[in-house]
Amino acid sequence: MKKSPLIIGLIILFLIVSISYNKYNDSQLKHENYINVGAASDLRFAFEEIGYLFQNETGIKVIFQFGSSGNIAQQITHGAPIDLFASANKYFVEDLIENGHLLEETKALYGIGRIVLAVNKKENLQINNIQDLLTEVDKIAIANPAHAPYGLAAKEALESLGLWEQLQEKLVYGENISQAMQFVQSGNVPAGIIALSIANVPEIEYTVIDDGLHRPLEQMLAVVKSSSKLEEAIAFADFVNSPKGRNVMEKYGFRIPKERE
Repeated sequence: MKKSPLIIGLIILFLIVSISYNKYNDSQLKHENYINVGAASDLRFAFEEIGYLFQNETGIKVIFQFGSSGNIAQQITHGAPIDLFASANKYFVEDLIENGHLLEETKALYGIGRIVLAVNKKENLQINNIQDLLTEVDKIAIANPAHAPYGLAAKEALESLGLWEQLQEKLVYGENISQAMQFVQSGNVPAGIIALSIANVPEIEYTVIDDGLHRPLEQMLAVVKSSSKLEEAIAFADFVNSPKGRNVMEKYGFRIPKERE
């Protein structure tokens, strides 16, 4: 069946508009003022809110890549296009500074994290403390302690209580703390040890764990030395530690360091 001239004309017009629209969008993206931030997964809720406030104030969009601190550190080592690194502990930042990947003068502590014992509400489990994990559940979610600071803190807490070896067979590792939280949130794993900053979701109830059971989760950020947007990245780093940024961090359960380092 032959197409009428009107239909052919409309198709051509549609193609012209589509091509022009795509070119316009590509042009906008090339000139958009933005920075890429590699951030630990425990920061998802807090940093998304801070990024929104920062963009409203400065016009600079923050594009986040959330993951385990160790994995993001590896990506920076291999030249990933990241302008600022916000780690869940200071050791990854200090190591990257020592190896010439981050600017030492930009490093700053921005929060001290907490871990919690999280339980899926639908399970109706009688878990009041970590010791109850021995008898009440068959699976426990934590982030992989090999590259996730919150997973390492969970391991240290269990070791402090003499439970690490006893619970080995029950442990389910998330690639990062967000994935560990999602295991509990979905009910695929009934309980876990996760970050306080992402535990306040409808499906989960939680109890804060004594932070004397693990080394402090001193969270540090720094600007990537190879960044082409140093000024913007430094501005965001400063905003995180500004009164507005700190108010958000406290809202999500972080303790604020008394002094910047």
